[in-house]
Amino acid sequence: MKTGLKPVLWSAAALITLLLLVVPVLNFPALWFIMVPFVVLYTTLPRKSFVLCLIPIAVIASIIINPAIMMIGLFFVVPSIVMGHLYQKGASAGKVIRTVSIVFLAQIMLELLLFKLLLDYSLIKEIGDYIRTLFQQLADSNLLMPNWNSDMTELMIRTVLNAIPLSFIMLSFLYTVFTHYISRRILNKQGMEIAAFPQAKDWRLPRILVFYYLIAYVGDMMISPTDQSFIAIALLNLVPLLSYVFAIQAIGLFFFIADQRGWHKSVPLLLAIPVLLFPPLSLIGVLDTAFPIRKSFTKS
Repeated sequence: MKTGLKPVLWSAAALITLLLLVVPVLNFPALWFIMVPFVVLYTTLPRKSFVLCLIPIAVIASIIINPAIMMIGLFFVVPSIVMGHLYQKGASAGKVIRTVSIVFLAQIMLELLLFKLLLDYSLIKEIGDYIRTLFQQLADSNLLMPNWNSDMTELMIRTVLNAIPLSFIMLSFLYTVFTHYISRRILNKQGMEIAAFPQAKDWRLPRILVFYYLIAYVGDMMISPTDQSFIAIALLNLVPLLSYVFAIQAIGLFFFIADQRGWHKSVPLLLAIPVLLFPPLSLIGVLDTAFPIRKSFTKS
């Protein structure tokens, strides 16, 4: 197989990131970069060559650490293949982000299901037990409010557990965006044309999302905090998720105004900080989506 030097180097990079997953401190950055070598390899090589590159990576990692590491590697290889396939097809950045995020999220849910069925391990149960133990330790140390009781602890647990779907969605999205950003830069330097994100000033959401947001917001206000139905949990996650989406729209508005007024690029970045930190400010994005307020800032 005439691979050349670059595929060998990227195969070595993929192996190194796998090995670093078991190294304290270094495992966190390795986890964020682990998909990049696989994406580059799949995008730049024929499929048979890509498989031939995976074989030594799998064998060496299994010998140095243990075969279990390949379960982690497989978890990241699948979305890497999907991303690389979309790059080869010339898909838009939006399609790449949506598709790979869904694949990543589906894998997380599948892993949790397999852990429960095969190993009888429940992440939900472990989180609940951890919070109960933590609050019991705080109570024993007299670090809680005097009126704190077990019912309040259970309410806290339910709130945390109900927010897990939102956390998984945000993690899948951010991980995919990060991998796309790094992989695209590398592949473009290798002579490939990978679609970029639209410029921030051009970010626009469909108006129908405002209607969905209003329905979700009103529904969330009408549901009891103790309600554990599917609809209640869905609304609990949907409202903050849409708030983040409209916060991104608000940031796009800031970049649009900066472009029209000739402001320095640091200005919209500074304005983005409070929007991301204070969810109510996402209302700016709602208004920008619902009404043509950008016309007021357009150069005549």
